[in-house]
Amino acid sequence: MQFNKMCCVLIRRTCSSRGIVTTYKHYCQKPSKKLRICEALSTQEIGTQVRIQGWVRSVRSQKENLFLHVNDGSSLQSLQVVASSELNNRNLTFGSSVEISGSLVKSPHKKQNVELKAAQIRVIGDCNPVDFPFKVKERHGLEYIRQFPHLRCRTNAFGSLLRIRSEATSAIHAFFKENHFVQIHTPVISSNDCEGAGEIFQVEPAVRDRTSDEESPHFFSVPAYLTVSGQLHLEVMAGTFPCVYTFGPAFRAETSQSRRHLAEFYMVEAELSFTQSLEDLLTVMENLFKFTTECLLSRCAEDIELFHKYIAPGHKERLDLMLKDKFKVITYTEAIDLLSRSSQTFEFKTEWGCDLQTEHEKYLVKHCGNVPLFVIDYPYELKPFYARDNEDQPRHTAAAVDLLVPGVGELFGGTLREERLEMLRARLARVGLEETFKWYLELRQFGSVPHGGFGMGFERYLQCILGVENIKDVIPFPRFPHSCVL
Repeated sequence: MQFNKMCCVLIRRTCSSRGIVTTYKHYCQKPSKKLRICEALSTQEIGTQVRIQGWVRSVRSQKENLFLHVNDGSSLQSLQVVASSELNNRNLTFGSSVEISGSLVKSPHKKQNVELKAAQIRVIGDCNPVDFPFKVKERHGLEYIRQFPHLRCRTNAFGSLLRIRSEATSAIHAFFKENHFVQIHTPVISSNDCEGAGEIFQVEPAVRDRTSDEESPHFFSVPAYLTVSGQLHLEVMAGTFPCVYTFGPAFRAETSQSRRHLAEFYMVEAELSFTQSLEDLLTVMENLFKFTTECLLSRCAEDIELFHKYIAPGHKERLDLMLKDKFKVITYTEAIDLLSRSSQTFEFKTEWGCDLQTEHEKYLVKHCGNVPLFVIDYPYELKPFYARDNEDQPRHTAAAVDLLVPGVGELFGGTLREERLEMLRARLARVGLEETFKWYLELRQFGSVPHGGFGMGFERYLQCILGVENIKDVIPFPRFPHSCVL
């Protein structure tokens, strides 16, 4: 009888002429160490017995040797595996999943430190390379791989994007933690339409329970929507904490098919209490952008380089310029003056009081040296009811700000909030929302303080640093009009 336990082997032998004679041989059989590909590539422990799991990125068979490149998503770089040709089999193809055991050895090639000398190869999942939409020697464009949302994570570009996205999320949380912001989980379902634009998704059960209360036509007794912003809920929490933030999904029912709009996306939002200065908001926005980007350049250099080299050549220099100097600031009035004096022909009008369109935003950024640009003090009537009145003449403005960045346009948007009860009540009354936002008025009655906040589109941020043109290529499962795949 033979069995393994705790790396020890017990062997029982039977001798028929003298009865049963049992001998025990104990010896340690050192198990292989399971490593991620990134760990294997960086290890200094040459000769270590290891086990890896992943997907085959290439197969090259010679008379005596078999060469594989295996990747498990932990690194852009794959690990080269060298094996005897005897270990080859017809199921070992591009895209197949494998488990390989062997020893790490010094690689003779300059581009890699180690390789795995395989002792055993097990194919876990087959992959027919003829039917697989991605081919081993082809560089597929983002638009092509977008057609396969269930498979595109297998490509180098999208694998890199997902690692960058994960690290960016961690860096954003780290920034707020280091600056003593309290994270708030704001609701996805809300009875508030924060922007007042009407481009919202209403939430109701697909089938109502007939035994429930039929007096109200709504599940929540009031109309409920997928959130467009966590801002109003953050304002509630700003009555207890000086600094709060949220990071989660937001939804807009815009019918736009543009390269920078999604029906579902992620928003980073923050609220600061005890401030009456737009400068405070500008400082946090700029610091958040630079902190997160510098973290990514440090932690995801190889992944970001892939985008800057193959997808957006020349973007590295533009990104370096964004980080180099302090962001520029102009007023909305100065922006309109620049647009009006421009020799460029715009599709949309450029007179004082009009909203800035993407074409205007991109022109302004380019005119100011292709660096991030704050535009402040927008016309009062362009901004929502909560924007603080600057009480200026002759042109009436609100304490509002947008951060415009190269290639994208608007990335951040924020305002100081109107903390003066009577002015806020008068504006809500003018637009017929005084009763709806009675609770919001009460925030100004019980220990209110001047405060302000902003939001940043996470996918637009990724577009900005990577140079990706279409926002659908920086989110795992894009949602947009007439498309909700998976």
